[in-house]
Amino acid sequence: NSFDRIMLDAPCSGLGVISRDPSVKVQRTIPDVKRCAHLQKELLVAAIDALNHKSKKGGGYMVYSTCSVAVAENEEVVNYLLSKRDVKIVDAGLDFGKPGFTRFEHKRFHPSLALTRRFYPHVHNMDGFYVAKIQKLSDKRHGEAEKKEEEAAKEAAGETAKAVTAEPKAEDKKRSEKKKKRVKKFRRNEDNDEQQVVRKKSKMSIPNVQVQKSTKKT
Repeated sequence: NSFDRIMLDAPCSGLGVISRDPSVKVQRTIPDVKRCAHLQKELLVAAIDALNHKSKKGGGYMVYSTCSVAVAENEEVVNYLLSKRDVKIVDAGLDFGKPGFTRFEHKRFHPSLALTRRFYPHVHNMDGFYVAKIQKLSDKRHGEAEKKEEEAAKEAAGETAKAVTAEPKAEDKKRSEKKKKRVKKFRRNEDNDEQQVVRKKSKMSIPNVQVQKSTKKT
């Protein structure tokens, strides 16, 4: 099944609603944010795969949103999608909100993420929010060709490794056979030497011992 348009309000950590629910500050942890980000990436990719970019109803668009201000749940997730599918970020058509980040600390994102929108409680008097409008261009999947090339290279490397390891095994087998032959020859020579020694001993004459009987006069 495919859809003309999709709205994905993804499950998130809820860090954007702290202003009206302070308990979020103590209930959420960094592992929670990471788990949410992983789920969001899977959902976003699945949603794009279900989107029909050939729709005659002006389809091929989806909106991704969260009630979180965490970069890991917003820009990083959308940037991940750009690296996996043939999509682009388009203007959301919102005349307020802050542009999405194209860089954060040591991380760098696609320049088009500036078209996404961020909303902050202390600036816009509303819950923290993030919105991105995405257009699907085709069903192509980035990285599949490279992945196939890598697999082919690994297979070729494996065959080469087998050939390389087979040669030493053949040489080792030859050496082993030569060693066995030398051992057999050595043992054969030892047996011949022992037989010659036995023959020599058998030919040696045993000296006659003369025993003189003593006669007693009665």
